Amino acid sequence: MTRPTRQREQDVERTRWQGEREDEADGAEDDIEIEDMDEEDLVRTGDGELIHEPTGIVVEEEQIDPGPEWRAFNHSERQEKSRVGAPTTQTMHDKGLTTTIDWKDKDAYGRSISSRKRSQMHRLRKWQERIRTKDAGERNLQFALSEIDRMASALGVPRSVREVASVIYRRALNEDLIRGRSIEGVATSALYAACRKEGIPRSLEEISEVSRVDRKEIGRTYRYISQELGLEMKPVDPKKYVPRFCSELDLSKEVQSKADEIIETTAEKGLLSGKSPTGFAAAAIYAASLLCNEKKTQREVADVAQVTEVTIRNRYQEQIEAMGIHS
Repeated sequence: MTRPTRQREQDVERTRWQGEREDEADGAEDDIEIEDMDEEDLVRTGDGELIHEPTGIVVEEEQIDPGPEWRAFNHSERQEKSRVGAPTTQTMHDKGLTTTIDWKDKDAYGRSISSRKRSQMHRLRKWQERIRTKDAGERNLQFALSEIDRMASALGVPRSVREVASVIYRRALNEDLIRGRSIEGVATSALYAACRKEGIPRSLEEISEVSRVDRKEIGRTYRYISQELGLEMKPVDPKKYVPRFCSELDLSKEVQSKADEIIETTAEKGLLSGKSPTGFAAAAIYAASLLCNEKKTQREVADVAQVTEVTIRNRYQEQIEAMGIHS
């Protein structure tokens, strides 16, 4: 029998040591629960694995890619390679699931069709539009969602706001909150609520300008549906209006920062309670423009914020007294 060489002894010792380390690691994995891991320590690797960085534990091994298997580098390539239709959306009464007949009088090869075929296609389109709404409820929803889309376009708000507004209106329709109220009023109130929920506030005055109902009805309907649907709305922060108002007044970043500082300081002293956020923001911008030597008149600021000069004067006096500034 040959004696094991020193090299063999080292190999056996190394194998035993590695086995002990693997057992310890397995024990550590058993001791740590996924619920106990801090989300900041979870890292997604390039191949889709989710690992716990301090311990190296693999939490998720397989990541499903929901995207297509093809690649496209421009819009035309994407249109050519796509084998499905548009994604579902809450902004359409049928969620975009029904078929549509294109208004182009051309065949699949792009060639013009005959007059007889054009007349036939016109009748098909007409009946297609009619059968897309099978009852009064769907016609109500179709009209309301088109109104929301029209007003959202006029206000220049992003797509996410339109989706949220459509969901709020659908909930109001399901809860039978439309009865006794105008479709336009509820649709406008849903859009106003969506703007607040998405952190893109628009004042009632701005909403009423693009709507077919007056400010009082919008406010009354908004309070009703928010209470009935349990929409938890936080008070609007006046600082949300400052960037937009300053941009329209062509004021510098210095004025914007100063206006934010004035709002923060005076709000901490309780001056914001019960005040209109647009008027409060407008007064802060007016005060900041004076302090930064970029003077704007009260009329200019009032026109942008859609408040009265009296409101700006009153809020301005309160703010400068709270800040300890002498005008």
